[in-house]
Amino acid sequence: MADLHSQIATNGAPPNRPSPVPQANGKAASPYVERSNPMPNGSGSAPQTVTSKDPKAAAQAASDMRNIVRRKLTGYVGFANLPNQWHRKSVRKGFNFNVMVVGESGLGKSTLVNTLFNTSLYPPKERSPPSAEIMPKTVSIQSISADIEENGVRLRLTVVDTPGFGDFVNNDASWGPIIENIEQRFDAYLDAENKVNRMNIVDNRIHACVYFIQPTGHSLKPLDVEVMRRLHTKVNLIPVIAKADTLTDEEIMAFKQRILADIQYHNIQIFEGPRYELDDDETIAENNEIMSKVPFAVVGANSDVQTPDGRKVRGRRYPWGVIEVDNEEHCDFVKLRQMLIRTHMEELKENTNNTLYENYRSDKLTAMGVAQDPSVFKEVNPAVKQEEERSLHEQKLQKMELEMKMVFQSKVAEKESKLKQSEEELYARHKEMKDQLERQRADLEEKKARIESGRPLEEKGKRKGFSLR
Repeated sequence: MADLHSQIATNGAPPNRPSPVPQANGKAASPYVERSNPMPNGSGSAPQTVTSKDPKAAAQAASDMRNIVRRKLTGYVGFANLPNQWHRKSVRKGFNFNVMVVGESGLGKSTLVNTLFNTSLYPPKERSPPSAEIMPKTVSIQSISADIEENGVRLRLTVVDTPGFGDFVNNDASWGPIIENIEQRFDAYLDAENKVNRMNIVDNRIHACVYFIQPTGHSLKPLDVEVMRRLHTKVNLIPVIAKADTLTDEEIMAFKQRILADIQYHNIQIFEGPRYELDDDETIAENNEIMSKVPFAVVGANSDVQTPDGRKVRGRRYPWGVIEVDNEEHCDFVKLRQMLIRTHMEELKENTNNTLYENYRSDKLTAMGVAQDPSVFKEVNPAVKQEEERSLHEQKLQKMELEMKMVFQSKVAEKESKLKQSEEELYARHKEMKDQLERQRADLEEKKARIESGRPLEEKGKRKGFSLR
C-alpha cells in the first residue's frame, strides 16, 4: 500500500490506468481516445504531411488533421465491408476498356491484340493478289468491340485501329485523323455530361494508346517523334518495340536506351504507374520492374508450338529454336499485359478521366468563353465589390442607351426614306397633272383663235372617224 500511495503521489494516477488527457475547457478526455498527431518518440500513428501552395490552406488542413480523433471500436460495425460492396457493384455493372493501337502496317498490331486478350478479336486476313490491293489515300479509323467474360467478370473491350498510318510517301499530317478521333470522343463525353439526364453515360474515351515502334535498332524516326509529341497530352502513351524477335538482346537494350533518350529529349510523357503511400514493398518492387521494361519489346503469336522438351506454348518456331510469348526471358509481353490488364487498367482509366480529359475539358470551355469567377476563391472587400457592381451597372446603362440611340436613328432614317419616296411620288404626279393642264390650255387657246378668226373648229374634208383619199 505504501508503494501504491507513493506511485499515486509521484505520477498523479494509479498504476496500470491511463491518465486522463486535460483539454482546454478543463474537462478530462477519455483515456481511450487516441489522436492522430504522432508522439515525439515515434509511438502512435505515422506522421501525416500536408502540402499546399496556399499557406492559409495548408495551415487549415494541418489544423484539421490535428483535430482528427481516432477511436478504438469495442465491437464490429461493418464499414470494413465497403471494399466487398464495391467489388459486388463493379462485377454487377461490368467494366469497359478502350485501347488504341498506332503503328505502321506489318508490325503485328492485330496479332498482339489477339495475344493480349487470348481471343480472335481480329478475323484472319485473306490474301489478295497484288493487283487488287489498293492503298488508301488517308489514314482511316477502325473500331472493333467485343464482350469478354472471365470468371464471371464481364469486360467490354474496344480496340481502335489506324490502318494506313505511316504507309505513304508523304506522311505529313497523317496523325490528323487520329487526333481528331480522340478529340471527338472527348467531345461526345463532354456533351453527354452537359445533358439534363446523365445517368447512363457511355465512356468511349481512349484509355490507353499502344504505339508500335519499328525494330530498326537505331532510334525513333521523325514521324514517331512528331506523333508521340501530339498524342502524349491526350492519351496514356505506352511505347512498344514490335517484332522484337528480329533483334538480339544486346540490340534491344541499346535500342531501348536510344528510345528513352529521344523521349526525354523531346519532353514526351509516357504512362507511369502511380505510387501510393500505403503501397507495400512487393507492390513497389512490381511497379518498378514493370517500368524498367519500358518500352516493351514484344512478340505476338496466336498459335501453339511445341518446344524441343515437348511443352505446348504460345510462340513462334524458327530454325534456331522457339520463342515463347509468355516467357519473360524471351520478350516483355507478360509485363505489357500486366500493365494493361492485371495491375494498371483502373489507373489508366482514372488518369484519362482525372488528368487528360480534365485538361481537354478546361481548354475547351476556356476557348468557348466559359471562365470561372475568381472572386469565389478570394477575400472580397464590400466597398470594392460595390464599386465594381456600380461600374458594371453604369456600363450596362451606357450600352442600353447606345442601343436605344441606334434603334432611334435607324427608325428615323427609315421614316425619312419613306417620306422622301412619298415626296418624289407626289412631285411626279404634280408634274404629270401640270403637263396635262398645259396641253388642255394650249388646245383651248387654239380653238379660241379659230373661232375668233372665223375658221371652223375642224378642217374641211376631215371628219371624225373618216379619212379622204
